Amino acid sequence: MPKKIIVACGGTGGHTFPGLATADALRERGHEVTIWSSGRTIEKTVMTGWSGPTFATGARKLSAGNMFSNFRSLLRCLKELGSFRPDAMLAMGSYTSLPPVLAAWFSRVPVVMHEANAVPGKAVSFLSRFAKKVGVSFKASEFEFPRGKGVYTGLPLRRLMAEGRPFPGIPQDAFKVFVTGGSQGAHFVNGIASDALIRLKKLVAPRPLFVIHQTGTADELDIIGKYYDAGMQFRVHAFEHDMADAYASADVVIARAGASTCFELARAGKPAFFIPLPSAVRDHQHLNAQAFVEAGAAAEGFQNELTPNALANWLAALAADAPRLAKMGEAMKKASVPDAADRVADLVEECAK
Repeated sequence: MPKKIIVACGGTGGHTFPGLATADALRERGHEVTIWSSGRTIEKTVMTGWSGPTFATGARKLSAGNMFSNFRSLLRCLKELGSFRPDAMLAMGSYTSLPPVLAAWFSRVPVVMHEANAVPGKAVSFLSRFAKKVGVSFKASEFEFPRGKGVYTGLPLRRLMAEGRPFPGIPQDAFKVFVTGGSQGAHFVNGIASDALIRLKKLVAPRPLFVIHQTGTADELDIIGKYYDAGMQFRVHAFEHDMADAYASADVVIARAGASTCFELARAGKPAFFIPLPSAVRDHQHLNAQAFVEAGAAAEGFQNELTPNALANWLAALAADAPRLAKMGEAMKKASVPDAADRVADLVEECAK
């Protein structure tokens, strides 16, 4: 029987995209699905592919200054729940989950949560006590919750991530490197990766090098200028709209280690060099990266230790070792959970009234 389901997601693309992927899976099963987000401008950009109903909760980041805003958001959520009368709620974590989950608990609406990272964030750790089940992306994360509550599902991804095709115009024999710091870019990653790749051009010669680089808005022109002056072959955009094609085009990817990036790489079967964000809550990006390093799918460099020479030398060694490159790609692929959205949808259906 069709159910009414709320998917609370937002804050960042890393929380929104998995929520949208699961919302699509639930809607295909005939359920009535509404997306709840905080209503921030950045979320509207991420949710351009969602054609269903939405609701802006007004949730704000957790701080003393936002206490009144979040209390008002809780009241908005309670009112909307009374009107919509859902059968279940799926919450994807971050501060955007707090008012919706508390409102659902007060309204006796069953809640399923999902944790994207290897270690639960503060929101999921706190709110999991109000949830019937918590889907987790990493197998080891099941043990972060009371027995039977944590369920290994993998991380839901947009289907287009499995449909990428290499960009035209890239030399067939080129060593292809994709650099991404996430949709917002990452200044440190942009700087060290571009310096390393300019060095790498000499190390792999006479084989051509081709660089795909998502920079974020702030560094786009500087990176274009650096590559142009160095005589590089490149494709640089502030925001890469064809991420599936970018992954499909690459031999190896240099990236932060957010959960979405990690599992997109797994879906594409692409080896990675991770540079975790040092300020990530509970060091979750390092723990995400570590899981893939231990699986033989990736390498990791720490921001306060990594140098352009070290990164260039690692890439050069990989470019010269096709069997190792292939083995890392296979290990990445094994870490993928292609049916993660359906697994999370199953949990929601089980917990719906």
